[in-house]
Amino acid sequence: MGAGPPRELLLEVKDLSVTIRTPAGPLHAVRGVSFDVHRGETVCLVGESGCGKSMTSLAIMDLLPSTAKRQASRLVFAGIDLTRASGAEINALRGNRMAMIFQEPMTALNPAWTIGNQLIEVYRHHKRSSYAEARDRAVDLLAKVGIASPAERLGQYPHQLSGGLRQRVMIAMALMCGPDLIIADEPTTALDVTIQAQILRLLAGLQREFGIALLLITHDLGIVARIADRVHVMYAGAIVESATTAELFARPRHPYTRGLLSCLPRPGTTKAGTRLGTIPGIVPSLIGGIEGCAFRTRCEYARAECAQTLPVRSPSATHRYVCVEEFTAETELREASA
Repeated sequence: MGAGPPRELLLEVKDLSVTIRTPAGPLHAVRGVSFDVHRGETVCLVGESGCGKSMTSLAIMDLLPSTAKRQASRLVFAGIDLTRASGAEINALRGNRMAMIFQEPMTALNPAWTIGNQLIEVYRHHKRSSYAEARDRAVDLLAKVGIASPAERLGQYPHQLSGGLRQRVMIAMALMCGPDLIIADEPTTALDVTIQAQILRLLAGLQREFGIALLLITHDLGIVARIADRVHVMYAGAIVESATTAELFARPRHPYTRGLLSCLPRPGTTKAGTRLGTIPGIVPSLIGGIEGCAFRTRCEYARAECAQTLPVRSPSATHRYVCVEEFTAETELREASA
């Protein structure tokens, strides 16, 4: 199957940093993150909790807390420079051309408003539509996301719905204005495995139907393998490896990525009772500066050069990682025989 025509570039992020003021000093939550998202593709940011994934998404949406400062050499959405856009311009984009599915729908939805009021308000605010038009749109989208009796659901409150239904409402809300980009922050974290699979199938189907770009934030590599086109692995606020999904799972290069994958059972390969891999040590403090590789205190390949500026290695045009170790085929043979 051919690669097809190049997709339209929708989101460009270059050298994005987020610094938060704390009593102990500046906390560098996001450090020089760069990636892009094309129309219709799924890009995943993956890593442990606290690695900067959610803070990256909040920086893109300009939803950072007042103590945080955002900087970027380039942050452009659909040709609009988000670093120079006014508050009114950002408000016109948020919920309209770019939308977000938050991690916990029970806290993201207003408990004092019905589902219908919350869906209708978004559409009427951005599209200046009539109430009837907005209501019809809400009913149609609730049906599309798999909610039975959608018209009746409009009159219900968030607490009257299950976790899976609330997440579907959040997806419908994100779709209300026909966005170009949806940022989904751990959209299946609080759901059981069966509902997780339903939500992922739903997102993939809606994305194909509407041609939406999806920036998915997760710590679950199983989800990444099923849904992503490209993956960026984050550690301590920085991207340490970027690749297509096929490349990342076939030949992970950075020691942190390799460690994450070693923690997963492999169907048909991992035998029952086998101990899964672990990553020793703890994530370093992000307060103050970090010199060299932030992962070196947990890495079995660490050496003196890891405290210095690291080389960026490119095994292919679509695969990059930052490490002093090259991880060639010879490295893998050496490890296999050890």
